[in-house]
Amino acid sequence: MPALFALVAVTAVWGITFVQVKDAVAIYPLLPFLALRFAIASVTLSPGAGRVRSLGPAGLGAAALAGGLLAVGYVLQTFGLQRTSVSSAGFVTGMYVVLTPLIALVLFRLRVGATAWVGVALATGGLAMLAGVHGGSAGGDLLVLAAAAVYSLQIVLMERYAPRYDAIAFTLVEMVVAFAGLSLAAIPTAAVPHGWTVWGALLVTGIFASALGFLVQTWAQRQTSATRTALVFTLEPVWAAIFGYTLAGDRLGALGWGGCAVIMAGIVLAEPAAAQTLVRLLRRPWPA
Repeated sequence: MPALFALVAVTAVWGITFVQVKDAVAIYPLLPFLALRFAIASVTLSPGAGRVRSLGPAGLGAAALAGGLLAVGYVLQTFGLQRTSVSSAGFVTGMYVVLTPLIALVLFRLRVGATAWVGVALATGGLAMLAGVHGGSAGGDLLVLAAAAVYSLQIVLMERYAPRYDAIAFTLVEMVVAFAGLSLAAIPTAAVPHGWTVWGALLVTGIFASALGFLVQTWAQRQTSATRTALVFTLEPVWAAIFGYTLAGDRLGALGWGGCAVIMAGIVLAEPAAAQTLVRLLRRPWPA
């Protein structure tokens, strides 16, 4: 039960950061923002640096891959967030639950049940409804959708490796790898951050959404099932919609909110299939 409450709190933090990040990258370059976010996350977890050696070569490789996926996912998501509404971005991001069984089908040749296909069809229809909403864009939503696909790969990795390695060490390596990759990409647009809008977003996303958020995810996935984890993660778009409405002034209209509802219905339908897919992946032989 504590693991589930912790995951709910993490999804709420992730939901509110959609608003903060959108405001921050409107006045500060995107790539330096992300690099600083993961720098802060790395510093937050640095007291656990002595535990990294416990990972061994295999654990270091797995954590580095997870960190690389996080970096790519956040670049795609944040570029998309610049071009669409907070609420749209939140619901489209939630489609990683829908995409997990499809990625398993493509990469691992695992069969996907009929319910999952219905969920995919519903979520895709909802995405199409969101595409024409004022304040958003089809291009922005597609970038966020690509990010959701990357996040689904990261979740598959976490389901496999979280029970096997020290949570603090694994998360620290994730954050450092994401910072290293993003800092190289950020060099051409590097600038000194200023103002509370930027610094507030950096501190909240770096400390709470990244360092503590992914640490809690790694710890919680050692304590609870894939089904429960996937179900709790469906709350992220709900939080994003709440904060987008109350803090960012999102007014999507009937078509937009209808699209969000259809996406959510697709996510809820596909969630059991996604969880079953993760369990089946865990039972397959993987490299050490």
